[in-house]
This record gives sequence, structure tokens and C-alpha cells, in this order.
Amino acid sequence: MTAGPTRAWTSLLARYGLAVASVAGALACGLLAQSQGLHNVEFPPFLIAVSATVWYAGPGSGILAVGLAILSYDYFFLEPRYTLYIHPSDRPLFVVFIAFVGMIAWFSSRRRRIEQALRQARDELERDVAVRTQQASLLDLTHDTIFVRDMNDVITYWNRGAEELYGWTAAQAIGQRSPELLRTVFPLPIDEIRAELLRTDRWEGELDRTKAGGTVVAVASRWSLRRDEQARPVAILETNNDITERRRREQEIQRLNSDLAKRTTELQGTNKELEAFAYSISHDLRAPLRHMVGYTELLQKHAAALLDDKNRRYLRLILEAAKRMGTLIDDLLAFSRIGRVETRTSAVSLDALVKEALHELRPETEGRRLAWTVAKLPDVYGDRSMLKLALVNLMSNAVKFTRTRPDAEVEIGRADGGDDETVVFVRDNGVGFDMQYADKLFGVFQRLHPTGEFEGTGIGLATVQRIIHRHGGRVWADGVVDRGATFYFSLPRSWWEPKS
Repeated sequence: MTAGPTRAWTSLLARYGLAVASVAGALACGLLAQSQGLHNVEFPPFLIAVSATVWYAGPGSGILAVGLAILSYDYFFLEPRYTLYIHPSDRPLFVVFIAFVGMIAWFSSRRRRIEQALRQARDELERDVAVRTQQASLLDLTHDTIFVRDMNDVITYWNRGAEELYGWTAAQAIGQRSPELLRTVFPLPIDEIRAELLRTDRWEGELDRTKAGGTVVAVASRWSLRRDEQARPVAILETNNDITERRRREQEIQRLNSDLAKRTTELQGTNKELEAFAYSISHDLRAPLRHMVGYTELLQKHAAALLDDKNRRYLRLILEAAKRMGTLIDDLLAFSRIGRVETRTSAVSLDALVKEALHELRPETEGRRLAWTVAKLPDVYGDRSMLKLALVNLMSNAVKFTRTRPDAEVEIGRADGGDDETVVFVRDNGVGFDMQYADKLFGVFQRLHPTGEFEGTGIGLATVQRIIHRHGGRVWADGVVDRGATFYFSLPRSWWEPKS
């Protein structure tokens, strides 16, 4: 037999055994009183025995005790004795006895129900206290700031994180009103915040609060509303995170952005003024320069026979310098025009642009052994005329700096880049350059080779950079002295081009 049924049988025997024992005790008391000559005292012991049985063992055992008590009292104490006959005159006594026992049984059952309800309530309270104690212990383990306040803002719970952030202990904080204790500065009127809390059961925002030492901190605050079983608001759980440093950084970033925007505006204005100045100066210089070239050519034509070799050389140098200055002015005008002309974007075939550039550069390559290697290039999206100018400048640069090579080679192709860009390169086997001066390549009027060795104005690569930057791309170069150079430029990948 298992333990469960054994305990059940033991409990059953104990309850009904109480009924038998209590009635037997009452019978013994009655017989003892009778033997001592005492009469009419036999009934109360049976009444007490039945009441005790009903009270402690329940209605089932009480019914058994009532039966045994009636039989014992009738058999031993009512005339005729030692029979179970009940005289009619004695029947009201038994009715009163049964009614009294019934009343006792009703009180007993009601008491048992009340005791059971109290035990259940006590057990639930103990479980709830244990759960809440465990939760409070867990909340105290975290360094996050957590506290609870009632609907009057009186603090009822204050965890260790709140003590660490604000400086007040739980004993100091509990019972205080949080707005006064923390000197809270709200971002909105408190009535609006409470209205949103009651409507949504939560609220989030940034608050300014004062610590115990007087230091003001900024916190990201989250409120959660707790309601009772009747949906009435009873408490607010609030969690805080210190965002003072983050707010300081945001304010610093805002200040820097404001300064940057101001400087950008000033720089844009300065650039426009410089471009206008360069255009105006360049345009104004063209007319006197044309006169200088024209009169020098006339002088060279009509007076050459009257001049010696030295003076003819002077005229030639004047004419070359004037023409070089004209080229410089033209390049400067083109450079300044790039910053002022509106970009007209469309689909552009780089293959077609390279072919056009090769045609334009043919006069510069006649009579030279120069091998072109041109790979298949993708279509891009940009301003066709600007991109053509960039390619012409890069390819002309390669033609110029391979002039000293008996077998010049120039390669144009596509390089690996990011997923969102197309990279094109122009590589030559010319004189190259020292990488420590690479940052000067794309500056206006910057040259790495003497004018006597290679002609130029120092604006071509600066023009390339400005064009590519206006298209949202970038330009860079690699080179080794006397071993050639490679110039790269990238353009944002066009939306229709599949990613390889």
C-alpha cells in the first residue's frame, strides 16, 4: 500500500476513532456519576462529547458520535434500562439534542471554511511576499536606477542603482515626494505627462534632476503605471539612465555642426568670389595677351632680317611665353567654369569618350611609337562633357610623360572598387613620380617636373579632381620614379548597372 492511501486511512480512523472515544468517555463519566448516586448529570457529558467530535473531526464523525451517544444514553440511563426503547416523553430531549448538535455542526463547518480561507490567504500572502522579496533583491542587484512611487509621487521603493546615481539611501528617499527630493525639471507640463501616462500606462522622456551633492544630471526616464484589480492606478515604476555625458556630446556635436555650417557657408562664398575673380582676371588678360602675341608675330615677321640671332631668340622666347600664358589662362577659365556650370547628368558610355579622346590626342602622338591598351569600360551616369574633359586630361598627361620612352605604353581599364562605385584607371610607363609628393598632384599650379622638361600649366589634374568630386567620386594616383604612374578615378555606380 502506498503512502497516500495509508495517510488517508490513518486520518479516517483518527476522525471516527475520536467519535467512539469521546462517546465512550461520556458514557464512563455518566456511569461513574450514577454509581456515586448523582442523577440527571448523564446528558451533558454526551452533549460535550458530540460537540467536541463535530468541532474537531467534522460532520461525518459527528453523525457517528450522535448515533453512539443516543444509543448509549438510551441503553444505560433511560427507563427501561438496558433496552433501546425510547419513551414518548423522552423524545423532545433527543430532538433538542440533535438540534443543538446540528447548530454546533453548522458553526463548526463555517469555522472550518473561514479557517481554510484564512490559510489560503496566508499562503498566498507568503508566496506573494516571497516573490516580491525576490524581485526586490534582483532589482537591488542591478545598477540601473529603479524606484517606485504612489500616485501622490511619494517614493515607496528605492533600489541600489537609485542610491548610486542620486546619492540618497533608501531610508532617506522612501516617504519623500520625488519631484521635491530630486528637484525634477520636466520637458512638458506635468499635467500633460500624467494625462499620457493614464492614457497609455507608460511615458518616456528626458529629465533634469539634482543629486544629493547638488550636481545636476540628465536622465532618460521611463514610467510604467501599475493598476489594481479594479483597473485603478496605484503606483508608478520609474527607471532612469544617466545620459549627462551623451547630452554633452550631442550639444558639442551641434555646436561643431553649427560652426561647420557657418564655415562652409563662408568657404562657399569665398570660393565663389575666387572663381569670379579668376574668371574676371583671366577674361581681362586675354585681350592684351592677344595683342602681345599678334604684335610679336608681326615684329618677328617684318624685323627678323634686321635682328641678330640673339634678338631673334628674345622674340621667340617672348612669343612662347605669351602663348604659354594664353594656354594657362584658357586652362584657368576652364577650371573656374567647372565650378559654375550646372552639371547635366545622363547615361554616358566611357568607351565612346575614350575613342573621342584618342582622336583629339592624335596630333600629339604622330610620329611616336605609343601602344594603347583599352579595355571594355562600363556605362556611367554623369555630365558627358565634363567626364570627357577629365579623360582627355588624364590621357594627355600619360602621352606627355611617356615622351622620353622609345616604346611608350598607355593602358586604360577598369579596377576593383567598392560595391557602390565604378573605378577607372589610366596607366603609363613614363617618368613616374615620388609618392611622397602625391598630395601635391591635384593642386592648382602644382608641378612635380620642371617646365623645361615637360610643358603644362599645373591645372589639368586639378580640373580632373574637381570634375570627379562634382560627380560624387574620388581621384588618387600611384607612381614610382622612372617606372610609370597610374591615375584612378571612381564614380558612383549607376542604378541600372548590375553588381559584379
